[in-house]
Amino acid sequence: MTVTVRQVGADETQLIDTIVALGDQNTKTLGMLAPPVYLQAAERRTLLAAFEDDKLVGYALYSLPKRKHHHVQLTHLCVDESHRKRGIARRLVEEITARHRDRFGIRAKCRRDYKLSRMWSSLGFVPRGEAPGRGSKGMPLDGWWRDHEHPDLFDEADSGALLTVAMDHGVFAELRALAPAQGSNESQSIEAPWLADLIELTVTPHLFHEVNKIKEGRERQHQRSALQTFRHLRPSGEAVLRRLQELTEATQSWEVPARADEISLLQYVAEASCAGSKVLTTRAPVQARLADLAWDVAKIRVLPPTVVAMHVEELRQAQQYRPADLMGTAFRTSTVTDDGEAELAAFFDQPDTDRGSAFVDRLRSLASGQLECRRELVRDADGHPVALYVWALEGDALVVPILRTATHPLEETLARQLLFLLKGLCRDHGGRVLKITDKHVSPSAQAAAAEDGFVQDDEGLVALVVDVCGTAETVRAHATKAASLAGRDIPALGPGLPATVASSAEVAWWPAKITDALLPSFLVPIEPRWSSSLFNVPPTLLPRGDALGMSREHVYYRSPGHRGERVPARLLWYMSEGVSGQQAVGCSRLDEVVVDDADALFERFEHLGVYGRNEVRDVADKKTGLAMALRFSDTEIFPHRVSLRRMRQLSRSLDVPLPLISLSEISNELFRAVYQEGHSRT
Repeated sequence: MTVTVRQVGADETQLIDTIVALGDQNTKTLGMLAPPVYLQAAERRTLLAAFEDDKLVGYALYSLPKRKHHHVQLTHLCVDESHRKRGIARRLVEEITARHRDRFGIRAKCRRDYKLSRMWSSLGFVPRGEAPGRGSKGMPLDGWWRDHEHPDLFDEADSGALLTVAMDHGVFAELRALAPAQGSNESQSIEAPWLADLIELTVTPHLFHEVNKIKEGRERQHQRSALQTFRHLRPSGEAVLRRLQELTEATQSWEVPARADEISLLQYVAEASCAGSKVLTTRAPVQARLADLAWDVAKIRVLPPTVVAMHVEELRQAQQYRPADLMGTAFRTSTVTDDGEAELAAFFDQPDTDRGSAFVDRLRSLASGQLECRRELVRDADGHPVALYVWALEGDALVVPILRTATHPLEETLARQLLFLLKGLCRDHGGRVLKITDKHVSPSAQAAAAEDGFVQDDEGLVALVVDVCGTAETVRAHATKAASLAGRDIPALGPGLPATVASSAEVAWWPAKITDALLPSFLVPIEPRWSSSLFNVPPTLLPRGDALGMSREHVYYRSPGHRGERVPARLLWYMSEGVSGQQAVGCSRLDEVVVDDADALFERFEHLGVYGRNEVRDVADKKTGLAMALRFSDTEIFPHRVSLRRMRQLSRSLDVPLPLISLSEISNELFRAVYQEGHSRT
């Protein structure tokens, strides 16, 4: 039979009487409501009735608190006993959601001893809170919440952590139970002070259900209170159901059926992955089959707490290339959704052979092909798509089958930044070759690729990624291996290379550094305020200007006194003060040194710098009015900052000076030692 749900009018007195009678038949679980309450709900348009054909089979009575957009308070949810388990309660709840989606969610209360947790859970409710009952027995009432998935302030807040980690109940209990179990030190390790700024521990809806199952009231209420100290992940219920179905179907290939504890973990995996988390931590003994399944289907790691720190270290290596925040600007990168491909065809110009549906079909095929492709979309501050790139690892190569930029004032700047980002991705994943196989790369990207050392061949644009800092012989050995993968030859290299030749090689083979060349290195002290504005280190609270942040070129001003500056050269940036202490934070390529009148320099380089006109004047010589501008590019931020104490240790071990006053030349041996320390994996 067909079930229909509709609102009950205040003039339908006979129907209201029938609803009252149905409620009276179920007072054991609903409690008693006086008939005028039903009439009042009908007058306020908050009484819904469910029918099979013309027969009343259920109703929902609720109220709307006066605080606008707050929540819906569900008072009665009743289904005739002979018609239960047919989805009627779900239809009623979904109708409430459809009518009042502008409110944050639906709240309900139910006596705990009724043992209806499974029913509420099946309707999409999560246990939230507990209160003493009003009856003579004082039986506790469980609070239930069905979220309407509106963003709140906590969703918008950025913790700054590198990694969002979801916990299962085992780890959560060992952190917050009244009496943590013996041997819980492993879980407590993820709250070590040194991890505080690196990971954010979060809880999913399934954890609320697990806490709700605790029988001992004092422990249950204690853990419920503790849940509020963590950020709540709020995945879409529909998305979780789809993901859980994918995970469950994948278990069908297992020779031994999934155990109960594995099924519970799959619920955590589904919720955490749909909320954007990349790690689920658990103390449960996880078999390799479940860990592999979680990664293959949901792209989430299931790790014990002790391994989480190791995972954080891996992500710290890739901090510079976090695509969610392009260079600290308002540009944002997100994964292309399965139903979002059609939108993109209108934004990116295509040739006649790749227009409209053909482009959409190709984009979709890349998500389901043999290679595990990542489809990334860049939007500007207004949410408009401005760039699209798809990448995948294929052996030692990072392959980019699609790289498109849309018409935008910063299109050329964005194209250069994307190439830099892709080289970084290739490096972080251990690749040696970057291949852009898209046959329809935009002219802006093609021009940028030519400047970045890419070579055109039959496959497309190819660049070598040589991740080594050492002698010419060492760099050439690594470059030769990369070149063999691309079917290319490389020129001979030896010690004492001219600075221009070495610099050209470092551009083409980024991030290679040739330390026995005649290319000099300089240590540049920089105040935190300028480091923050130029490099987003330390991070700023507000996005940097898009033109500045997206650019790979910047300018730094200082007094005009020469200290041997010459180009090309390398710059090692040394933050000279700050809450984190004095430390080396990154390096750049020095492209130009200009001494001129302060106003002339400001007007020439205003688009690249963060100094105002008066600030450029402040660093100028008071007698002559001259200042110096250092134009530099391709800044690498070290995953590991190198402290002043460590830099001094390195200089002593190498028996070379470490000048810290003003800009000073340093030995290439010291540059290499600090650079390698900044990229160390220990």
